[in-house]
Order: sequence, then structure tokens, then C-alpha cells
Amino acid sequence: MEFRSSMTVQMIKHAAEDADVTFAARVSTQGGESRFNEATEKDAGLINYLMRDRHGSPFEHTSFTFYVETPIFVAREFFRHRTGWSYNEESGRYKELAPVFYVPADGRPLRQVGKPGAYSFIQGDCKQKVAVQGDLRRISTEAYETYTRLLDLDVAREVARMVLPVNIYTSFYATCNARSLMHFLGLRTSRTNARFPSFPQHEIEMVAEGLETEFARYMPLTYAAFEANGRVAP
Repeated sequence: MEFRSSMTVQMIKHAAEDADVTFAARVSTQGGESRFNEATEKDAGLINYLMRDRHGSPFEHTSFTFYVETPIFVAREFFRHRTGWSYNEESGRYKELAPVFYVPADGRPLRQVGKPGAYSFIQGDCKQKVAVQGDLRRISTEAYETYTRLLDLDVAREVARMVLPVNIYTSFYATCNARSLMHFLGLRTSRTNARFPSFPQHEIEMVAEGLETEFARYMPLTYAAFEANGRVAP
């Protein structure tokens, strides 16, 4: 039995760099004379223009594939992003699920304050933290013991899995382009420089931060333009 409070985001492969954006954009004015060249600092102006004026299609000529491990309730939020994303997830029908469960770390805010649509989260007190962590560990353990008992009785995996809670971890591959990734980041992170404030759940923001690190590494000029223009996907 394993209890985690972290998310896994790994870059598996990518065909994405700033030059892909400028190459695609210049075909509009150069036609067949547009040639792929390594992006330079001079291209930052073009990329910023595309981002600022929301000429989005050049950013779609890129590809990232990530391996992600999250609890099921986070994966279900992630999969709400459909345009420009492709997914393949491990199946509880075809394999026995590992006993790995999410338990919030001490710093995870626990209390919701305010009305629907105008609320914030604050830290819980010691009693609340003990209750959340203790109950999640206990219920997860009991549920997994029931799961394995059903499997031992030769109950089908697709039936036995019904007893498992949504804090059990799943894994999946997610493939996207830079434009769809920026849209994800704009919604699933909370930043003071965002033109449109967003209030994501704590756990999916942890995943988004891992994705953002890789995006910034491989497409630094595009990422800088995204930041400079209010984190709005073009």
C-alpha cells in the first residue's frame, strides 16, 4: 500500500520548438519560399505578434507527448480538455490496479470560504488535517482489501474495481500541440499576470505546473510571449 501527495509528469517525446511556429506563420507571406530555420531572438517579435493578435494556427504545428500519473479524480478533470488533445489511459478492466492512493499533504488548503462563484480556500486546522489524512488512508486500505478479495473470488476486474475510491492513481499518455497546451495552462493555473483569472483545483494545478515546466524548456520564446500577453491561448 502506497500513499502519495505528488503528481508525475514526464515528457515522453516532442516535436516542438519555436522555429515550428515561425516556419508555419511565414508561409502566409512567403508561400513555398518559407523554409525551416532555427528560431533566433529576432523571431521573438513575430511570435509575440502572433500571440498578441491571436493568430493561433501556427502554434498547432507542434506536438508534445506526456506520461502522467494522477489520482482518478484529477484525470477526469484533465480529460475535459478535448480539442487538440489525445489520451490513452491504463484500464482497470484489463489489469489489476496498483494500491497507490492520493492523500493531501499538510499544506493543501482544506476549507472553502465564501459563496459559490466567489470563494477561496484556506488552511485547515490540525483536527481537520488529521481527519482527512487518517480517513483517506483507512478508507483506501479497506477498499483495496475488498478489491483484492473480490479478485481472489474470481470476480471480473471490471466489476471488482467498482469498490475503489477516486483517490486511487491512474496513468495515461496525453498528446497535445502548443496551442491546446496553452489553453490548458490558462485554465488550470492561477497566476497574478493572467488576463482572465482562473481558480483551478489544487491537484490539477500541480499537474499543470509540471506541464508548464516542459513547455517553457522546449519553446522558450513562445512561453515568454504567452506570459507577456496575459497567459491567453491564441
